[in-house]
Amino acid sequence: MIAYTLRRLLLIPLTLLGIMLVNFTVVQFAPGGPVELMLSKLQGTNVEATARLSGASGAETGQTGRPRAPQGQGEQGAYRGAQGLDPAFIKEIERQFGFDKPAHERFLQMLGQYIRFDFGKSFYRDVSVVGLVIEKMPVSVSLGLCSTLIIYLVSIPLGIFKARHDGSKLDVASSWAIIIGYAVPGFLFAILLIVVFAGGKYLSWFPLRGLTSSDMEAASLAARAADWAWHLVLPVTALVVGGFASLTMLTKNSFLEEINKQYVITARAKGLTETRVLYGHIFRNAMLLIVAGFPRALVGILFTGSVLVEIIFSLDGIGLLGFEAVSNRDYPVMFGTLYAFSLLGLVLNLISDLTYHWVDPRIDFEGRGG
Repeated sequence: MIAYTLRRLLLIPLTLLGIMLVNFTVVQFAPGGPVELMLSKLQGTNVEATARLSGASGAETGQTGRPRAPQGQGEQGAYRGAQGLDPAFIKEIERQFGFDKPAHERFLQMLGQYIRFDFGKSFYRDVSVVGLVIEKMPVSVSLGLCSTLIIYLVSIPLGIFKARHDGSKLDVASSWAIIIGYAVPGFLFAILLIVVFAGGKYLSWFPLRGLTSSDMEAASLAARAADWAWHLVLPVTALVVGGFASLTMLTKNSFLEEINKQYVITARAKGLTETRVLYGHIFRNAMLLIVAGFPRALVGILFTGSVLVEIIFSLDGIGLLGFEAVSNRDYPVMFGTLYAFSLLGLVLNLISDLTYHWVDPRIDFEGRGG
């Protein structure tokens, strides 16, 4: 596995380069960059209209979305979104945002900074991107860890139960329930929870937004912890409903595969109880792949599932930070978080693959040309 690990480590920089290049290129063609946003605020105009009016200018410079200084007031083809502003002032705004350089120079400069893990400062908050991520990380980590742990704690016993009662009415009914839960998008289920349980229309059992109540500053540690858990109920529920399906079916199939093996038949022939056979022999072998998949499951929860849930419940985490960065065209936050979490995701995926081999040496990625 050493050669396989080295190949995967060497592929990480190339994968990161591809991710950053594709996203940087897409952003160059997206209307309404940070310069247009700033000028629209100064002029009191709409940023999308400003971006459309400056489209011809951006095409000429090769950087769609970057404004060009106007040639004159009312001149045909001039950058009308900037009428009334001094061209020198517009140039200064471009310089402050770094748009006074060609796109390829900005991309190479960004890569050089990111290699040193220097992600710069937010355009609008005057705070370092690293500081913002550290500030928002506890919310996303809380959601990710709680959701993943609950999924494992529920799916594994449910999968074992389904394996022991394979083909029964309870097995079929639970399979239908799991499939339906998997088919409903998490954000749609979150809206349903708000409508039913957060004062949307019926009940007001849980808070609508945030992770803390306004009157918890002077409360005891136990009261704050209980308040935090109370706020987490609906967001975590929205995240875990769709996560039961794959893990439950994986657990069931793993146990069904082990149940019919020779060592199980031998254990039963020795007179061991069914419970002793299940938890003393089958459980240890069937759980290898399930436990090894924990890092990969955590990646999925942290980086894909919580974004919309954070936005819906107004949770001040990484997902909401990314949404606000896109809305405000805050490029340092957008690209800094993309780089950091892409790198973390690639490393965790490698750890997950190595864990598979560690818990079951029969899984050999290198032998399969991985």
